[in-house]
Amino acid sequence: MAIQSGSGRILVVEDEESISEPFAEALRRAGFEAVVTPTAAGALELAASEDPDLVMLDLALPDGDGRDVCRELRRHSDVPIMMLTARGTELDKIVGLELGADDYVVKPFSAAEVISRIRAVLRRSQPRQVELPATLRAGELELDRATRIATLAERRLDLSRKEFDLLAELMSHAGRVVSREDLMAKVWDSNWFGSTKTLDVHIGWLRRKLEDDPADPAYIETVRGVGFRFVAAEGEEP
Repeated sequence: MAIQSGSGRILVVEDEESISEPFAEALRRAGFEAVVTPTAAGALELAASEDPDLVMLDLALPDGDGRDVCRELRRHSDVPIMMLTARGTELDKIVGLELGADDYVVKPFSAAEVISRIRAVLRRSQPRQVELPATLRAGELELDRATRIATLAERRLDLSRKEFDLLAELMSHAGRVVSREDLMAKVWDSNWFGSTKTLDVHIGWLRRKLEDDPADPAYIETVRGVGFRFVAAEGEEP
């Protein structure tokens, strides 16, 4: 199902009416359709009958554990799942993500922030609408996505799989900032949970192979606190 920005059907599984009712109303004001149930049984029934675009799933339900609901949903569906809980320990988050959840929200929460995160999860879950070209070029740098060969000034670059994917992701958004979180989700895993230090390490390796000076970048520019930008070659469209 194609999702418009600010649209889609959200299944809210939450037994506290003081949370579910105002949040459902906030979803409707934001342009979403909200379907609410207070039970695990209702979650599984509505997930099958309503075909939601995302499930907001509380862990502590009166008739079961939300983690069991998540396991059951993942047996036959790849619907995005955001877990909702009063517990916010790192272990709880890791367990939830390993079960197949796409995000984790701790109570109390801001409805505006969670709706923004819902939009982000829905965007990531959608298939690419535009087919990227087989070959990406910027000046003397060329990436052939079909053969996974990268060359600089006709010299083949010895790139690891992650380095190639990272460079391809940056080049496909040339001229635009790609956030650290989006790079980790695209190149590593959408359920990545932990330090993004590995991203910095791979960026460093990639820069050395491109002979790119981070102080005066010809290819990869750091946008402090946000992510990285591939510098479009002069005269090229981003």
